Amino acid sequence: MKKIPVIAVFGLLLAGCQGATSDAGGTPPPSAAANKGTVNLAINPWVGYEANAAVIEYLLEKKLGYTVETKNLKEEISWQGFETGEVDAIVENWGHDDLKKTYIEEKKVAVDAGPTGNTGVIGWYVPQWMADQYPDITDWNNLNKYAGLFKTSESGGKGQFLAGDPSFVTNDEALVANLKLNYKVVYSGSEAAIIKAAQQANAQKKPLLFYFYEPQWLFAKEKYARVKLPAYKAGCDADPKKVACDYPDYVLDKVVSKKFADTGGAAYELVKNFKWTNDDQNLVSDYITNQGLSAEKAAEKWVAEHEATWKPWIPAGS
Repeated sequence: MKKIPVIAVFGLLLAGCQGATSDAGGTPPPSAAANKGTVNLAINPWVGYEANAAVIEYLLEKKLGYTVETKNLKEEISWQGFETGEVDAIVENWGHDDLKKTYIEEKKVAVDAGPTGNTGVIGWYVPQWMADQYPDITDWNNLNKYAGLFKTSESGGKGQFLAGDPSFVTNDEALVANLKLNYKVVYSGSEAAIIKAAQQANAQKKPLLFYFYEPQWLFAKEKYARVKLPAYKAGCDADPKKVACDYPDYVLDKVVSKKFADTGGAAYELVKNFKWTNDDQNLVSDYITNQGLSAEKAAEKWVAEHEATWKPWIPAGS
């Protein structure tokens, strides 16, 4: 991400498709005569994105009659697919002004498809019990004073700052260096690993300073305190190597290939119309992560219970 932050990819191949039976939500099945195709959906490695993608996939297949194939792709790799034709849509983009400039403005192989409705927040966090016990720990100016609390076998005598998936586009190493913090950035390896570390830090009262973000179901389950970094100002993160300010809030959006926008028909319209809240995403993420549902079953459950939300996404006449 910048999550930074699961991203989606759509490739439309013309093909006939057979009619489907009626399903949850009460929408009649798409016409067997409709000229539908295959939509290739790329999944980026965080569950919030997977939630977006799961609901879009479900509606494309069950309500509009498309076939959807999913691919696991790293965040920035997805953008390359706009040029190669392998990627048709990213359905949870966290900023990436540099990539927008390259692929939308310069190469003109992608277009903006509007907001997802989600607000993305990225920051540094400690468990709430630490903020209660050490009230000034949530000011970055005091982090060096507490570095000893965060030492681990992996941090080489410095305090450990725990990051997530190394493929996420983050500013943490630059922040540690430019703010002259006595910490070492250690990568947990995945979203699941950093969530597990955060939960253990709460349950076992273990010190932890870590990178995290929302929308995220974990914030609805447990309490964490955000560390105040130097305030974000427009342009303060323009040079990735010189960043010394906090992350901005992000209006999460969708980006699609120019070809998909021009020829994707009802599939493109649904992606463009898709817009929900952080609470919606967190609910589906919770179904997947904590209630043992597959992505498809999680989407099915949400669709069955939230017709008023998704009904307006379905293109007129579909």
